[in-house]
Amino acid sequence: MSRQDNIDLLNRYFTLMQEGAWEAVEAMYHDDIVIHMAGTTPASGRLAGKAAVTDTLIAEQVHGALVPEAIRFASRWKIMCADEVRVVAIMEGGGPTTAGDRYDQTYCEIFRFQDGKIIEMHAFFDTALAERALFHNPLTQPRAHGVARMEY
Repeated sequence: MSRQDNIDLLNRYFTLMQEGAWEAVEAMYHDDIVIHMAGTTPASGRLAGKAAVTDTLIAEQVHGALVPEAIRFASRWKIMCADEVRVVAIMEGGGPTTAGDRYDQTYCEIFRFQDGKIIEMHAFFDTALAERALFHNPLTQPRAHGVARMEY
């Protein structure tokens, strides 16, 4: 695929996320997808195969902790760089948790494509936020959010 094809594919992916069209998002994953999640959270590590990604990571660990009708991923994103194989992007999203917390996350993601689908992704994110909001593991010394929003 061309660089522009990859950019267009990823923009479509984020647009579908923004719309909450999760079945269409999942259809963009290659059957042999591998996702590498940063950190040491319960969601961290290597997940291989479409079922592990869609059922375990997305449905159980992330969406399972959020209020379904209030989830809003890809509220903002930016393609940082791209070539014929990979695209690097920053994306924001989240929503309220079922426990009454907020999960408003920023992700830096590196995507690799094969056969017009996402076959690999590396995700870097605020693991302390994920621990607290998704996995009920509070920080011993909570910190306030930064004053100014991160620019990209």
